Amino acid sequence: MTETLLVTGASGHLGRAVVNHLLNAQKVAPASIIATTRNPENLADLAALGITVRPADFDNQASLEKAFKGADRVLIISTGELDLKSDRRLKQHQAAVAAAKAAGVSHLLYTSMPNPEPVSPVLFAGDHYGTEQAIKASGIPHTIFRNGWYQENLFMSLPHAISSGKWYTSAADGRIAHGARDDMAAAIAASLASGSTESQIYTLTGPQAYTTNEIAALVTEVTGKPLEVIQLPDEALTEGVKAAGLPEDFARIIVSFDANTRSGRIGMVTDAVETLSGRKPRTLKQFLEANKAALTGPAHAHH
Repeated sequence: MTETLLVTGASGHLGRAVVNHLLNAQKVAPASIIATTRNPENLADLAALGITVRPADFDNQASLEKAFKGADRVLIISTGELDLKSDRRLKQHQAAVAAAKAAGVSHLLYTSMPNPEPVSPVLFAGDHYGTEQAIKASGIPHTIFRNGWYQENLFMSLPHAISSGKWYTSAADGRIAHGARDDMAAAIAASLASGSTESQIYTLTGPQAYTTNEIAALVTEVTGKPLEVIQLPDEALTEGVKAAGLPEDFARIIVSFDANTRSGRIGMVTDAVETLSGRKPRTLKQFLEANKAALTGPAHAHH
């Protein structure tokens, strides 16, 4: 019998991409896919294809159990709940793991982050670490994807940096191998559709790691615009990000990324994306070339 594959957060960027790859690259029949989301009307187009669309509320374990009913392999995409003042996100993930166990799911898949251990400078790393622990404790065979930083995350900082000619950072000489979100989605979909039964952890990254200075040089090469990298201590960078109009907690999260980069905990390069998906990952230069207009245009043009 064909396994039923379930994707949570299916209306988000990553979830939608995973579903697309299940349908196209993996040739999974729509009838074998369940897509869950808070608001099912957002997935009317998937329902029209014959995919089962179900509501799922991560704050309500009973809702998750109902959503997971009949699913063999469940991909839990980490929720967007980034509240530093509570452990709501971890509780949501723990509820999903408990629901998967109650629903008799045979394999659990989860999107985590690289090196999520408690010493991580990233302020929400504990959510991922705690979820990984809950998955291991559940006894359900599992695949954990530790997604590296997306190339798309650069839309948060680059357009402003390019227009001002100055890129403020506290990352020092730390490196990041930014990967394309769609490449990671392709790898995740391949694993979800693979029928693999043993427990695995994959760290998903782009093909090459760069320092902030090296990224800035690539940006200049692609756009022709000079970009000076200015290193600041974390505190000064936090103040600068707040002055740019971002709320304190979000500013602290952004700066914690740079502290994490500086510490060397996100500098790894793996071939997991290509091994799982069978496709060559998009390079950072290709990303910059493809998005040149969005990165250098008016500030409102970036996503």
